[in-house]
Amino acid sequence: MKSNSDSKLSCLSAPWLGWLRTVAITIMLLGLSINPGAAHAAPGESNAHVYLVRGVLNIFSLGMDEIAAKLQQQGIAATVHNHMMWASIADDAAAEYKSGRVKTIVLVGHSSGATSLPDIVARLDQQGVPVKLAIGLDSVFRTSLAGRVGRYVNFYVANGAGTRVEKTRDFQGTLENVDVEKLPGVSHLTIDKNQLMQQKIIAAIDAAVFSDGGLKRAGKEQKQQPARRGSPQASRTKPVATN
Repeated sequence: MKSNSDSKLSCLSAPWLGWLRTVAITIMLLGLSINPGAAHAAPGESNAHVYLVRGVLNIFSLGMDEIAAKLQQQGIAATVHNHMMWASIADDAAAEYKSGRVKTIVLVGHSSGATSLPDIVARLDQQGVPVKLAIGLDSVFRTSLAGRVGRYVNFYVANGAGTRVEKTRDFQGTLENVDVEKLPGVSHLTIDKNQLMQQKIIAAIDAAVFSDGGLKRAGKEQKQQPARRGSPQASRTKPVATN
């Protein structure tokens, strides 16, 4: 299968490639580096794993690291990855799911990392592994979506570099394209670092991860205390469980 990211990268214009080359040289001269430990997050208390995927050159999406740290504080396992490793991300997620260690898979990507999300979803679907939630932040190419995703949210800046995501006939799930160009301070380079956007992302992840009452939140099981006999609560009709 030829990936969205691979096919689109081959179509980059000469000026765009020249810009990337200039940026890469500048980074080398400045001696900038990424903390290699960022991709090895401590395991969480829930049975979910959130895979966060950085964009081009693996340096312009440090908001992914901030989100991962906040998720870890809630007891959710979160790891940060290079978008070039999208196939390995899918294979690792599939292995965790099939082993039973992980029951809920969540994907978050920024820029080229967002462009790679449909490829990860499709590869997981080929292995029979569903994705509960996927969140793309300003995908830089038009991408088509196939496979199974409970909910796919594509946040994009309509007047910038980002584009909408289109679903194919092979897609199963819910797709939402959300234009955030009117949010103050949100651009292609800041959408992952904007605090309001991070709140939206984490709220969506919390809803997906903690929707099952059997999961743990921040290491503590949510248990309902039995009502005492004769109390108003005990006299109420027992609610019918719904899916």
